[in-house]
Amino acid sequence: MNLLAEKPQPICYDGFVPSARMHIAEGVMKIINVNKLTSAGCKVIIWIEDYFACLSNKSVGGMEYVSSVGNYSIEIWKALGMNLERGKVEFLWSSEETNSRAAEYWPLVLDIARINKLNIMSDLVKAAQIIYPCLQCADIFFLEADICQLGWNSREVSAFSSAYSNYIKEKHRPIILSNRVLPDLQQGKEKVAKSDTSFAIFMDDDEVDVNLKIKKAYCPPKVVEGNPCLEYIKYITLPWFNEFKVERKVENGGSKTFTSYEEIIADYECGELHPSDLKPALSKALNVILQPVRDHFKHNAHAKELLKNVKKNGKRRSAKSGLFKETKSHPFDPTKSNSATQMSAEEKFKIVRSVAEECLKEDELMNLLAKKPHPICYDGFEPSGRMHIAQGVMKTINVNKLTSTGCKVKMWIADWFAQLNNKMGGDMEKIKIVGEYLIEIWKAVGMNLKDGQIEFLWASEEISSRPHDYWPLVLDIAWRNNLNRIMRCIQIMGRSEQDELTIAQIFYPCMQCGDIFFLKADICQLGMDQRKVNVLAREYCDDIKRKNKPIILSHYMLPGLQQGQEKMSKSDPLSAIFMDDDEADVNVKIKQAYCPPEVVEGNPCLKYIQYLIFPWFHEFKVERHASNGSEKTFTSFEELVAAYTRGELLPDDLKPSLSKALNRILQ
Repeated sequence: MNLLAEKPQPICYDGFVPSARMHIAEGVMKIINVNKLTSAGCKVIIWIEDYFACLSNKSVGGMEYVSSVGNYSIEIWKALGMNLERGKVEFLWSSEETNSRAAEYWPLVLDIARINKLNIMSDLVKAAQIIYPCLQCADIFFLEADICQLGWNSREVSAFSSAYSNYIKEKHRPIILSNRVLPDLQQGKEKVAKSDTSFAIFMDDDEVDVNLKIKKAYCPPKVVEGNPCLEYIKYITLPWFNEFKVERKVENGGSKTFTSYEEIIADYECGELHPSDLKPALSKALNVILQPVRDHFKHNAHAKELLKNVKKNGKRRSAKSGLFKETKSHPFDPTKSNSATQMSAEEKFKIVRSVAEECLKEDELMNLLAKKPHPICYDGFEPSGRMHIAQGVMKTINVNKLTSTGCKVKMWIADWFAQLNNKMGGDMEKIKIVGEYLIEIWKAVGMNLKDGQIEFLWASEEISSRPHDYWPLVLDIAWRNNLNRIMRCIQIMGRSEQDELTIAQIFYPCMQCGDIFFLKADICQLGMDQRKVNVLAREYCDDIKRKNKPIILSHYMLPGLQQGQEKMSKSDPLSAIFMDDDEADVNVKIKQAYCPPEVVEGNPCLKYIQYLIFPWFHEFKVERHASNGSEKTFTSFEELVAAYTRGELLPDDLKPSLSKALNRILQ
């Protein structure tokens, strides 16, 4: 009431998914509701959800087919009398609008996903179906809608919009008008199903089709509850004609015109109005409503062609169809002086393979290095705080190995992902500062940034500049995987499946998988903790029938310095060496580190030597008194392990030498 009193022309949002032939609820009920809104001075934005149509697996022909369905729907509304005068109704295609203002839209979607908890109805539900309400909620705020005219089945969107209004402290919340969802003509079907055409009236049905469907419809005598024929009268014929006329013989009560639904119900419940009289009257009324649509699609050449395309292609989509259309990558143009050009494929393979604990798959890697001089490698990181030594030194070692073989490395600065994971309080400005700090560390520690072989790319900038490539890909991945499959990837965010999750964390694996294809990566060089999402990318190739799968190089995860810590923790400063630690910090942490004598298994100090010191210096020098065996330089890790196991090298000698080597690297 306040809105209508204060704002002469409120903006109303009404969306629809152009998925196939239009049923009568989508056609007639929408016209009735939209015309009521425009008569009250509202401006109605009809949001053509073409992205969602592909996301929901509604068609075989991808976006091209969805476009035909959208235009076919508009032709129906025009023919049937939707009030399109003086711009009162505006049709907007979601793909066009969100691509043109991607920098506004997708952060809004992710923000909404971040504050809404994941409600798991079934592990088998598609990940896309979890994401869908976030997009619908974002549409409301993106279009600055005052009123949302949605079906009862969209109540979750209403809850999301309310939660987001509270989050952003918006006083004027969107008003939700939830309309009735018309049932199927069968018994017990709460919603019209387009998959069963024999029990739904479509806007392009001919007179014979309508008569037959209503004749077969569930309509028990004297029963009102769950009677679809009565629902059709209540929500379609009465609002359209303001009356319902029954023609019957005098001996059956004679013809009668009802002017209210209550009047119809009273006669039906007492048996004065029988199904054998009601059904022909309903069929006749529906055919009168639909006749202008039939005439339009018969005589208008454009409309006729659209209907032909819709009927011809209205099938479920195949494995290859969908939102994502792969494009060929552009070859990297290397400098002529690159020494990698003189290496054999076997030499390159040996260096690249040494980066990882596991390679999926070695034969594919060998084939790639033999055929492609400059493969594209993807390595991503989330700017989330101080950099520990594995992220600083190990990444530098691995990246420099890759570039030495001619690879081009794309370093993906996952700033949006950090925000999605609520790092730095979700503050994008702070996340940007952290990202720049990390780059400065790699520059200082000696990452090979010459000749343009390493490229730092900010996720938010790249995605916003090419949203039409990125988001259809992410949504396609979400459609093709059920929630259970995505949940198996959740640990890439440092969470277990038992943790309370937000919907944002369902977005995360789909986006990280999408990054690999968006960046046209041949090789993914990430930690073992990222293995599941990388395997998801290879499985996606099977889904879309792509032969060249990304090769996965999963490197070792350096443990924490305390006993039993499989992974360094930024929340426990004693568990990790940080790249900006001073000399005293390093000495204290290594002194306190777990390092049992003669024990190799689970000894973090030995792991630091194996994965940091030997790759960096190619030796490990132990300085000690002559009485303790004098100085010794180990040139292989195996030699060091043998001496340590025999007790010839003690923790008291090993630890100071490790501290000294680490401080030399960090200086």
